[in-house]
Amino acid sequence: MELRDVWGRMMNVVVSLAMHRFAKVAFRLMIFTAMIASHTASEAAGSSRPITIVAFGDSLTAGYGVKTSESFPVQLQMALEAKGHKVTVVNAGVSGDTTAGGRERLDWALDPKPDAVIMELGANDALRGLDPKIPQENLDKMLSDLKAKNIPVLLTGMKAPNNWGDDYAKKFDAIFPDLAAKYHVPLYPFFLEGVALDRSFTQPDGLHPTGKGVAEIVKRILPDVEALIVRVEQNQTPKASATP
Repeated sequence: MELRDVWGRMMNVVVSLAMHRFAKVAFRLMIFTAMIASHTASEAAGSSRPITIVAFGDSLTAGYGVKTSESFPVQLQMALEAKGHKVTVVNAGVSGDTTAGGRERLDWALDPKPDAVIMELGANDALRGLDPKIPQENLDKMLSDLKAKNIPVLLTGMKAPNNWGDDYAKKFDAIFPDLAAKYHVPLYPFFLEGVALDRSFTQPDGLHPTGKGVAEIVKRILPDVEALIVRVEQNQTPKASATP
């Protein structure tokens, strides 16, 4: 049995709309608190503020089924700080969110303006079997908005379940590399690389990562996030004026 076949069965679950609505309200409060805390801390320190990265996604980002301290944003920030980076990673994940939901709330996540964004959306579009044109259009609009605001982004990919057919999977999987090429943004091909379908890294539902699974995701994506930070620092460095 192909890995994609098993992955498709694991993704074929029902998303609770009630939980989704509640998560959106919680998201508004959480991101506001996190961003304000980041700015307050930097002002109190009286020195250069930390780089703010918004982790923008669904339950995989939000930390469904794990402790807050084990969520992707928290573990990523800890890993970056351990390597000497001064950063604040904001948890802008909403469980059950599709790319349409992300598109609706992107402006909230960008106020105040962050230094960079990690975009992790699309799993729930594939789970519902939505026409690939829909997530492609939504992600395209979000990447366009980020480009217009000059916010560096790391796009993370997702794989479609095979229960919708090979043609669907081919079209869905192509969304991420196509958009990465269009907007010249770095792509981390599969957010769950090394974790999906590994029972030692997943919760009983076989889909969401455990705290240990999140740690594995962080370990694998860390070099890409460090490269994102380099881009932010380059943007922040004043360009020397030309000599007359």
